[in-house]
Amino acid sequence: MNLTIENILLVGSLLLFISIIVGKTSYRFGVPTLLLFLAIGMLAGSDGIGGIRFDDPKLAQFIGIVSLNFILFSGGLDTSFKAVKPILREGLMLSTLGVLLTAVSLGTFVWFVTDFTIYESMLLGSIVSSTDAAAVFSILRSKNLALKNNLRPTLELESGSNDPMAYVLTLAFLTLVINQDLSVWSIIPLFFQQMIVGGIAGFAFGKLSKIIINKIKLGFEGLYPVLVIALMFITFSATDFVGGNGFLAIYICSVYLGNQDLIHKSTILKMFDGIAWLMQIVLFLTLGLLVFPSQIIPYMGIGLLISIFLIVVARPLSVFISLMFFKMKLRRRFYISWVGLRGAVPIVFATYPLLAGIEKANMIFNIVFFISVTSVLIQGTTLSIFAKWLNVALPEEVKPITENDRYILNLPKSAMEEITIPARSFAVDKRIIDLHFPKSAFIVMIKRNGKFVRPGGSTIIEVDDTLVLLLDNEDSLGEVNEILSNTTIA
Repeated sequence: MNLTIENILLVGSLLLFISIIVGKTSYRFGVPTLLLFLAIGMLAGSDGIGGIRFDDPKLAQFIGIVSLNFILFSGGLDTSFKAVKPILREGLMLSTLGVLLTAVSLGTFVWFVTDFTIYESMLLGSIVSSTDAAAVFSILRSKNLALKNNLRPTLELESGSNDPMAYVLTLAFLTLVINQDLSVWSIIPLFFQQMIVGGIAGFAFGKLSKIIINKIKLGFEGLYPVLVIALMFITFSATDFVGGNGFLAIYICSVYLGNQDLIHKSTILKMFDGIAWLMQIVLFLTLGLLVFPSQIIPYMGIGLLISIFLIVVARPLSVFISLMFFKMKLRRRFYISWVGLRGAVPIVFATYPLLAGIEKANMIFNIVFFISVTSVLIQGTTLSIFAKWLNVALPEEVKPITENDRYILNLPKSAMEEITIPARSFAVDKRIIDLHFPKSAFIVMIKRNGKFVRPGGSTIIEVDDTLVLLLDNEDSLGEVNEILSNTTIA
């Protein structure tokens, strides 16, 4: 079947519908939903029963980049800096040195067991060197897995921030494969440029985005998520245009925004959570359509050998070396080693050699695809089992709840209070967003002139307003009173 303008919406919506229905029941059998999305795409493709002819790596790469923008941004918004701060150094070591060590060790192994050149081997190692954010976020959250000792923030920080390093390494070694006369030292300036510019741009766009979101008056709540999408793509494309790493920029930008007071933050978080799931499904379906299963079969043997080495040797080696200077129990290191999931990101990165037209591009793509499938199948299905074996899992009843969980789930507080605003209060003529209330206090209603006003971040507080508050505890009330009692100068 050829995809046309007339049938693409029908075919696409049917595949999406089937993926959602199948994904709903998949965990009864312990199969990650992402793997099923991939399988549905393969069944619908040229070698499958659907017979859909899709062989456009450039379009697949574009869909992949757009999808990764949403997945990384959503993951960043849901990252609590309070939870990440204690393990920030560990996470950054895993996402930089850990990725480099994985790429080098796996690349060296590939060089020994195949006829690849050293640069081609390092290119393959670089493509699969990072843990996949889509796979980690999706599997950890859909399994609702609660882990001890900041393990989950460590894993999510690593998976969300290590794609930039793998991307830079992939571009660097691809350049060396194409230009054999260049030395490996020539790629070092590219690395520093990508990471430094990307980091600075991400923080700068984060601060700018916060000002734009909170200052602009759109009039409709539904437009604020659209505004954030625009800011997300501006951050990525502008950073890439000036030579920085766009993936790093949008992740830093989203982490910053996720830990700030934003107007209609609940709406923004809910929208991005839904779109991230949509992008994961679309991404895996697209990559499933792109691959030809018949072309993978000849590489299954070498693919399985490389995949086992990656899971059993390269990943644990990189984790233990990266974390050797940190105090951490052995079982935590083993679990971090096991959660080295490869998913859609390596497959997207594997389209770069295809588009560059290098000699072994097709072989690299098929091996990478096989590695990603085996990783999700072997590691993704055993995360809960290994967590219990290594005694790093928490009972569900003591699972911590993040502040963004409160925004998304609208969780109730434990106490209710009413506070009337006097004329000299600091809050008079200020927007709720500008009061910087503690996260443990929430304004649910405002009584004004005998009527009830539904509060939003842009709602302006007036004299004699009565704020109806939901609070976690009495300490929260004390913080609120301290803010409101800060009187203005007459």
